[in-house]
Amino acid sequence: MAGSSRNTPHRCDTSGSGPGSPVAFPRMRVAERVASNLPAELTSFVGRGREVEDLETLLEGEARLVTLTGPGGCGKTRLALSAASRLAGGFEDGVWWVELAPLSDPALVPQAVASAIGVREAPGRSPTEALLEHLESREPLLVLDNCEHLVQCCADLVDTLLRSCPRVRVLATSRETLGIVGERAWLVPSLALPGQQSSIEEMMQSEAINLFAERARAVVSTFELTEHNAPAVARVCRMLDGMPLAIELAAARVRVLSVGQISSRLQDSFALLSGGSRTALPRQRTLKAAIDWSYELLSENERILLGRLSVFAGGWTLEAAEAVGSGGGIGREEVLDLLAHLVDKSMVVSGAGAEGALRYGMLEPVRQYGEQKLEESGEAARVRKRHAEYYLALAEEAEPELKGAGQAQWLGRLERDRGNLRSALGWSSESGNAELGLRLAGALERFWWARGHLSEGRRWLEMGLAGSGESPAAARAQALNEAGWLALWQDDLQRAVEFLEESLDSFEELEDERGIATSLTNLGHAVLHQDDKERLKALSREAETLRERFVDRWAIAELLIFLGMAALYEGDHQRAVALLEESMASFRDLEDTQRVTICVTYLWMAALEGGEHDRAAALLEEDFRRLQRLEIKPRIQIYDGLMGLAVLAALGGRRARATRLCGAAETLREAINLSLLIWDHTPTNFETQLNTARSRLEETAWEAAWAEGRAMSPEEAVDYALSEGEKPGSSPPSTTSYPAGLSAREVEVLRLVAKGLTNPQIAKELFISPRTVDRHLNSVYRKVGVSSRVAAARFATEHDLL
Repeated sequence: MAGSSRNTPHRCDTSGSGPGSPVAFPRMRVAERVASNLPAELTSFVGRGREVEDLETLLEGEARLVTLTGPGGCGKTRLALSAASRLAGGFEDGVWWVELAPLSDPALVPQAVASAIGVREAPGRSPTEALLEHLESREPLLVLDNCEHLVQCCADLVDTLLRSCPRVRVLATSRETLGIVGERAWLVPSLALPGQQSSIEEMMQSEAINLFAERARAVVSTFELTEHNAPAVARVCRMLDGMPLAIELAAARVRVLSVGQISSRLQDSFALLSGGSRTALPRQRTLKAAIDWSYELLSENERILLGRLSVFAGGWTLEAAEAVGSGGGIGREEVLDLLAHLVDKSMVVSGAGAEGALRYGMLEPVRQYGEQKLEESGEAARVRKRHAEYYLALAEEAEPELKGAGQAQWLGRLERDRGNLRSALGWSSESGNAELGLRLAGALERFWWARGHLSEGRRWLEMGLAGSGESPAAARAQALNEAGWLALWQDDLQRAVEFLEESLDSFEELEDERGIATSLTNLGHAVLHQDDKERLKALSREAETLRERFVDRWAIAELLIFLGMAALYEGDHQRAVALLEESMASFRDLEDTQRVTICVTYLWMAALEGGEHDRAAALLEEDFRRLQRLEIKPRIQIYDGLMGLAVLAALGGRRARATRLCGAAETLREAINLSLLIWDHTPTNFETQLNTARSRLEETAWEAAWAEGRAMSPEEAVDYALSEGEKPGSSPPSTTSYPAGLSAREVEVLRLVAKGLTNPQIAKELFISPRTVDRHLNSVYRKVGVSSRVAAARFATEHDLL
């Protein structure tokens, strides 16, 4: 039965007229059967092919009640209408559309259903009784559109119908579920969006982009989607989170604005997205009106929490919501229930995060709406401060963990909250809270570097340093060290040296062994790349002295990295290997995986320098195997490894492979704005080996291999680096061709799909991330021309791919 917690003021008459019934109706008599009353679709229905198929399967199968949920404008009504139209011929007694949005009195719901079906008034009987009598032995599909403002009465009526009429099925649309036994809740997703790095061809196939193009053509008949405007259309659709109503309203603006102008004006989406169809319901004419409709159904505390949650960027956890959303009349213990109500009412969306924990978010138009309400409340400054303080605490908790065995998990957690970290840093700068911003940027140094966010990390650090006159000396020393390290990798050597010298002086005053060791090591890198051999020798002597004096094992291991690197660049191969192996052993004991990785990088370089190609290949393969298992992959590490494998391929005469690896590395280098090459000053110029490989490859073959490499994502590059038959010294890759242009990896994924494995299970089987599996599977769908796992498995069987 429907839950008793519903706050709708009236309950529906589901048992007949009598004392306490809200409305008494005269008896009804049944009209002769008429055709289904589905409204005509006045515009084309774009995308959602897989969803419509799945809804058909559900409603023709075991499900008797399916409720489509989601916020206003997500496309619930159009999806229900499309599915109902496809099902119209499959129900013996018709498919009946019941529009509930115009109703305000819950007691009128049974009458609206009776009227839609054609059950007429008859003396002495309630509409519910007449409906039960009429539907008792019939097999219709009832579509109840817009139940949210009458949710209790709809729940009562549907529950009664399903219990008393065994062949009746119901498809409902609502901002929240009906909450009755047997209900199958279906959250309507946003339209599929193209990725940031999608090709023009992939953009052209995007549901969201095609919806924009269709609706734009309706107002400007000459509008065409081209390779020139597709990226701008993609930006618009991404800014609107694939919400159909918002995309349609944006497309209507092409009458007076270019797509680029629409994109630039979407920062204030409610002002732009107005002027919908005059014949639409008032709440559907503008985006704001659509969300107003949902907002008015919230309790006072739900409205307050919605506004506070709008400060989050890119989603949040329950713990974050409790920390930021509580206070000012809302207890921390109340946040969970309030958040659950917002999810139920489709103002907040939820989904599985890392390790099964739920993560919450808002579609961007809903977030902007909540932000306006927060500003009107007068508590925006207090809430944003709490948000910044929460993420400072998270970053400072993560800082030591990024040196240990949990590094990968913490990198993933910080990456998922990158939008919130940016928001907190931006607020710190704008509000004049320089110390908070400096501490936050400094705590994230390992994150900036490991994830390749060099320019961004450096910008936040330098902004914090510029206003940090009153900040604690330790925080400033740390930030100087980190800013110098990032400047070094961008080949801004003069600035790097300035930062690092000041940092080293500050750490020496503080007698901080770890700070001294890291700033000295980083300064050594900078001096080396300045080709200042005399100063490098002086720093090496200083490091040797400190190595004998220090007691902190981590600090000593850090100094050993510098000494090993210096020995390598001086051509002392044997000493370099000994020092680096000693450092690596210490960092392994200390479970600092990032520093172990740095040691491995220098060791495979030393192996290459010493002509030990098999050892270099083994070290690189070990490193890439570990990378392959990480969902969040350190991009600088991938870059270094790809270049190492490229050199090995070139030395082994595998010129096309070397070129592909270089192409993939170049894409990564550009993405992270990396200027410094780690082997710039090694005795052997490995760049020569790569140039030789290019010169011995035909120009057309080189261009093709280079383009293939450039097109690889980081995950695909890691897969390619370890692909069978592609390791140094092995046979050339298989040239087997597969139907529909499927790649070997796509066929592997398809085989496992056919075996019934889920995406996470496939990821585990193939040592790749679930995100990579999802990308491969979407590519399979596109190439094969299917939209479901069942159809893909059928294709695999029919083409003997199993």
